[in-house]
Amino acid sequence: MASPTALKRFSVRNAGRGTVLATRASLASSYWSRLWGLMFRRGVAEGGGILLTKSASIHSFFMFFRFDAVFMDNDGRVTKVVHAMRPWWLAFGGKGGKHTLELPAGVAERTGTVAGDQLVFEEPT
Repeated sequence: MASPTALKRFSVRNAGRGTVLATRASLASSYWSRLWGLMFRRGVAEGGGILLTKSASIHSFFMFFRFDAVFMDNDGRVTKVVHAMRPWWLAFGGKGGKHTLELPAGVAERTGTVAGDQLVFEEPT
């Protein structure tokens, strides 16, 4: 398993379910890249996503579309999933949540991703 912090672009797979959440996700690990995140964008491309490290809580201020927020611990285990988070909203990762993967709305439901699932970060497919 590749560490997402060692890759600029990566794919994300739900190990237990064998489903792919993203084929070309990007990393937001600096203060500014996490703060900027998806703000002012028109959406997240299918297959895309952004991993916000050290982000146990997020906002969707200045975002004009819905997206899925998958919170996880340091080992990639999902702690909480927020489906189709709406603009101008807040969300918290729950107990143990340390990082957030933001995906196009509907991806978490289509892949069956729920709290307790293990995510794996790999070279882009």
